[in-house]
Amino acid sequence: MRRDIHNSNIPVRCLSCEVRHKGMCGALSEDELVALSAHTRLVNHEAGDELAGEKMPAESYATVIRGVVKLTKTLEDGRQQIVGLQFAPDFIGRLNAVENAVSAEAASDVNLCRVPKAALERIVKTNPTLAGRLMTQTLRELDEARDWMLTLGRKTAAEKVASFLMLIATHLDPEAQGDSRRFDLPLSRADIADFLGLTIETVSRQMSRLKADGIILIVANRHIEIPRLSRLKACCGS
Repeated sequence: MRRDIHNSNIPVRCLSCEVRHKGMCGALSEDELVALSAHTRLVNHEAGDELAGEKMPAESYATVIRGVVKLTKTLEDGRQQIVGLQFAPDFIGRLNAVENAVSAEAASDVNLCRVPKAALERIVKTNPTLAGRLMTQTLRELDEARDWMLTLGRKTAAEKVASFLMLIATHLDPEAQGDSRRFDLPLSRADIADFLGLTIETVSRQMSRLKADGIILIVANRHIEIPRLSRLKACCGS
């Protein structure tokens, strides 16, 4: 493995990682990072690829380096529900789980850093800072899930669509400055409808209404521009 001569033993691919300091690896010492990197591998997936199957044995964890991952649950009759989205530098998986509680699928093209389950769990046992960082993400996801339950259960269709766009705008690049955002929607209209519990026609109608009101600009179907996030937030009902 190549090393950077100016940065001790840290592998070059770790030094160039866009999310190393923001994700779980930010809690590792240099020696721990080097030890873990011997087991990790960078993988690329195209939109639609399955990353983990629900109720399948949990064999590895991953950090999202780039892109968006959707989490789904499936009923016995085959009906599916998107129950969450994960963005860089989110951690995919549940520590010490025997099997996957949800399915994970690439919503867009994604870049992941995968690590075998056993290798990471060994480090977690001896690194309380890493354990704490992963716990913090878990609690954040719990809070976001509760907020999303409120969105699905009490908000109007217009508020749901605005809340979804706000979610994407603030999570794709959480460090972006200013009151405007530009991004490509990582989900199709069908997936957005599934995520929000709406019909595709309702999603399209509400998007068109936001466009007509100047809240958003829609370019080439999936490219969204938001001139003022504050105006979009005012449409979210919270």
